[in-house]
Amino acid sequence: MDNIVFGRYISGDSALHRMDPRAKILAMLFLIISIFIPSGIFGYVFIGIILLDGVFLAKLSISYIFKAMKPMMFMMFFLLLVNVFVIRNGDVLFTVFDYPIYEKAVFQTFYIVIRLLFMITITTLLTATTKPLELTLGIEDLLSPFKRIGVPAHIIAMMISIALRYIPTLIEETQRIMKAQASRGVDLEEGSFKEKISALLSLIIPLFISSFQRAEDLASAMEARGYDPEKKRTRYHILKMQNMDYLFVFFSILVLLLVILIKVVFYAI
Repeated sequence: MDNIVFGRYISGDSALHRMDPRAKILAMLFLIISIFIPSGIFGYVFIGIILLDGVFLAKLSISYIFKAMKPMMFMMFFLLLVNVFVIRNGDVLFTVFDYPIYEKAVFQTFYIVIRLLFMITITTLLTATTKPLELTLGIEDLLSPFKRIGVPAHIIAMMISIALRYIPTLIEETQRIMKAQASRGVDLEEGSFKEKISALLSLIIPLFISSFQRAEDLASAMEARGYDPEKKRTRYHILKMQNMDYLFVFFSILVLLLVILIKVVFYAI
């Protein structure tokens, strides 16, 4: 559980830490769009270099990014198995126990895995360099133009902020329950498959009960303090974009345009 880093803010004084949260959110959106453009190996290498520069710019270690990717390894392995058994197009690359593995299955899995890894890297850079409160304010400001058509910008931003805030809390609560169950003789690592399922249930049920209790306590506390999401609220900290923030957003748009150009030049149909 200590390896789970998603949603955790890492205090620092890097260039990304000092940027406006709205600029980082917009840059994240443009980079995610560029990931889903089928630009082939050249496009993904280009995006990978940009993200690697972002990691160094945020003064984060590569091992920290790998920790964020660990929870997705099982999903990637599952995607590989599904594609191997479902996709039957292209040339046969090799055989495993007389079962043919096709070229398209391997390459399609490779592209999906690369996209997932890039998305995890981008979101990790955002959450690790942006305080939850600043992230909430940034999301609310970006959604504020949609208030005219009835979009509850403040409520959405508050929900995202609370979710990000309680990720570390849930991790700590899970560790506490695991230690309590281990002291009672519950083994979560060894035993048969049935015993592991039973041990997992003994962890999940108390965690759900604790989560609902925390949610109820938070709702009661907000109600006792007179919180009303429909009322107009004032701020102590006002966000203000600087020249570097505009330049950062422009650079992310430029990356998107270059990825589109790579797609058109190298992979035009």
